[in-house]
Amino acid sequence: MTLDNIYKHFLSCDAVCTDTRKITKNCIFFALKGANFNGNTFAKQALEAGAAYVIIDEKEYKLSSQFILVDDVLSTLQSLASLHRKTLNIPIIALTGSNGKTTTKELINAVLSKTYNTSATKGNFNNHIGVPLTLLEMTKATEIGIVEMGANHQKEIESLSQIALPDYGLITNFGKAHLEGFGSIEGVIKGKSELYDFLKANQKTIFINQNDDTQIKQAGTYKNSVLFGSQTQLLNAQPYISIAYKNNTIKTHLTGTYNYNNVAVAIAIGEHFNVPTQAIIEAIENYIPNNNRSQIVEKNGHQIILDAYNANPTSMHAALSNFNQLINQNKMVILGDMFELGSEAGIEHQHIADFVQTLSLEDAILVGENFYNTKTKHDGISYFKSFEDLKHNFKQLKLDHHLILIKGSRGMALERVLELL
Repeated sequence: MTLDNIYKHFLSCDAVCTDTRKITKNCIFFALKGANFNGNTFAKQALEAGAAYVIIDEKEYKLSSQFILVDDVLSTLQSLASLHRKTLNIPIIALTGSNGKTTTKELINAVLSKTYNTSATKGNFNNHIGVPLTLLEMTKATEIGIVEMGANHQKEIESLSQIALPDYGLITNFGKAHLEGFGSIEGVIKGKSELYDFLKANQKTIFINQNDDTQIKQAGTYKNSVLFGSQTQLLNAQPYISIAYKNNTIKTHLTGTYNYNNVAVAIAIGEHFNVPTQAIIEAIENYIPNNNRSQIVEKNGHQIILDAYNANPTSMHAALSNFNQLINQNKMVILGDMFELGSEAGIEHQHIADFVQTLSLEDAILVGENFYNTKTKHDGISYFKSFEDLKHNFKQLKLDHHLILIKGSRGMALERVLELL
């Protein structure tokens, strides 16, 4: 069956599904494969659960005309998404970066949705499957699409750009994330800049942070760029950041000076798309982070900055630097291992442990095998090999009314500390 015919079937359906546990009536099911599963084996189950069609790539599972056989389900999903994007012919804003992608995407969406019917990546559904699904959720009613792109190796952003075909793009920053796949910070810069390469080759628009020398260098002399950073000024971050903008003070619900650039680009994009100033301000002030991203939580006398969604050396250092500047006499940190650092893991965890030692803290707790195995241990820092180890010894720590920063990689799930407080 041709892609055009599959597209007609897609248009007759109400949704796209890739998980039989989440089948909705009259959806089209894509039988994707993974390391430990074969979606083809669930195709019949998907139809029985209410799917109108199933896309498969193994002939033995084709039982009727509702089973659409293709050469490869994943590539068909990606090609269908790109065709749908071309058919809609709407502006697409793409963003990538080492840190702050999801928060920035949410801020951009909050601003633009004040004036336009927008559709944006849900959560951090930003990979080779998430990007196509994001595009396929857009409808004729969508006026602007916002697509987050994640990557942990070279050529991935290039591939996602070929699928989403963005008209506008930005990179939040370049940091020491996914070093295991990228190899080095230079590899990170090269990989993330594949978005710039696509936009330049197609004469599209790039948003550039004028205060980021690496972004400016990577953008080069490309004329179709929009600089941001001069329209706004950081006023305060105790603990929420407030920003000066056109003789107004924007009071956000975001902690950390590192979030300033995320707000600044959302404002710049709002201006570029002619969103009224007051609407921009209202959108930023009403945005409240969730999903363990820079949230402030109160529990049993403790004030907690919960930033446990993810971590890498760059974001960890930034979070600690910001935390050290907060005015409070009784501060402590609970940090978890940073993953996907490859051969650099030992060095980077030692750097963070050394940095923690220089901060003005009452206590510091480092959790995970990488921190536990650091070669130099510091007085005043407690090391635990695992969360279970921390849990077993937690009552002995006798924490008393601290301002606490909790940060670690997703695999550490350090939000579980809240259950111990």
